[in-house]
Amino acid sequence: MEGRMPAYFRNGLRLFSWTLGVLSFWMFATVNWAEARPPNIVLIMADDLGWRDVGYHDSEIKTPHIDRMMQNGVELNRFYVQPSCSPTRASVMTGKSSVRLGVYQPIAKGTVTGLPLDEKVLPEILTGLGYQSLMAGKWHLGHTQRAYLPQERGFEHFYGHVTGGIGYWDHNHGGGHDWQRNGVTVREEGYTTHLIADEVVNLIEGRDRSRPTFLFASFNAPHLPNEAPESSMDGYSEEMQFERRLHAGMVTELDVAIGRILAKLQVEGMSEDTLVWFFSDNGGLNRSANPEGLRSLIDALITVFGTPLPIDGLEFVRKNINEGASDNAPLRAGKTSVYEGGIRVPSVLWAPGYLQPGISDAFVTAQDVLPTLLQAAGLSEGIPEGLDGDTRWQAILSDEVKVPSALPPREFYVQGFDGTALIRGPWKLVLPFSPLPWVNPPPQLYNIYADPSEKRDRAEDFPDRVVSMQATMADWPLGPSIHPSMFRSLMDPDSFGGPEDREPWAERAR
Repeated sequence: MEGRMPAYFRNGLRLFSWTLGVLSFWMFATVNWAEARPPNIVLIMADDLGWRDVGYHDSEIKTPHIDRMMQNGVELNRFYVQPSCSPTRASVMTGKSSVRLGVYQPIAKGTVTGLPLDEKVLPEILTGLGYQSLMAGKWHLGHTQRAYLPQERGFEHFYGHVTGGIGYWDHNHGGGHDWQRNGVTVREEGYTTHLIADEVVNLIEGRDRSRPTFLFASFNAPHLPNEAPESSMDGYSEEMQFERRLHAGMVTELDVAIGRILAKLQVEGMSEDTLVWFFSDNGGLNRSANPEGLRSLIDALITVFGTPLPIDGLEFVRKNINEGASDNAPLRAGKTSVYEGGIRVPSVLWAPGYLQPGISDAFVTAQDVLPTLLQAAGLSEGIPEGLDGDTRWQAILSDEVKVPSALPPREFYVQGFDGTALIRGPWKLVLPFSPLPWVNPPPQLYNIYADPSEKRDRAEDFPDRVVSMQATMADWPLGPSIHPSMFRSLMDPDSFGGPEDREPWAERAR
């Protein structure tokens, strides 16, 4: 019978049947949560985790708990973020493009503001919808004024650090101790990954059971400095490059911590009504992400002066160039770069009670997290207006790339240290920066779906597309920068760990 059908009718029938099935599943997933109380939401964010730093991407690093979460959840194969910490976090918290907010790079210790105070952020929205909002780990959205701290932005409870990176054992950043609970310095021994996991487990156990829980577990691992317990390195060969072995130990500890959180959700009977979303804030840090000229300069300085370099600002740069040990293969470059290794990161959605395991190739970005979570929870009425992000829940469930769409391609603007970029799937336009003001590098165009390693520049083949995407980038809304000058930042640079020479960051906030 089917063989006698006209092709257009047969294909249309298949598409209708497939779409009906997807919509039925989507309605089931949404209505179940909406008919009862909304689900618990757990965001688990890694810091500088590379594409090939997880076992399910064929890494030599063992991540059995993350792998199991992927096997029992939905792998988001095309999840995009900004190439550094604060911009991604700003987008996640607001649903807006980070450049619109004026957050162009990591917030340095000398930054006097943070994520603009007129922005209503995710924990505030969820608290208004009846949630208890809790956080443990890294904030990095403002630290010098109390109004920018997490407990002033909707979180009922905060434990962790507010600057960009700390020593895993000494909990110091840039000369100040940065470990606190609700705005009060805490001095305690322990490895930060362990301490954050301990706090998250305790928060789950002691939660207000009369309300759904929003929990943000924001790990600082495997961000520099490379510090790991010896026991976590024992599982890796001593023949492994030293920094990579340390990095592997840090990722192992992160994986164990995530396993503890998932196990606690199951023990508490929460796994069937909880949505867990795991991702990294940006791609992994490695030497390839930095311009060749800068790498050569630092190598020359090392030849002359040895290590550490005699100027703190240069030493900070050296560490970020030479000590990053992530692997983003087969993606190009890494953290701070607009190329794929800096912005395409591992991500998994885990909700055993509602999501069937699988892989989604839907294009999802950091600025989509807020509206997607609200729709998934059956709280679409709470999605604010004026967002740059969009709800991607239905797209994830339907795996939109397999279904023809009449909608225009989605666009994502990227700001890196090496340039700017615009993704308009499957195309990506890169406008590289040059440190020399008289050099204007030509634009580069890549089909990132067919060429994820960005090896074939197609700009000369599609000049009209280049012009169109350049025009979009020229019109993109850019907010006033919140950052101090690079010169000022290098005069009193960030440092991750090290001796104290000033008041703790909790008490410095006014």
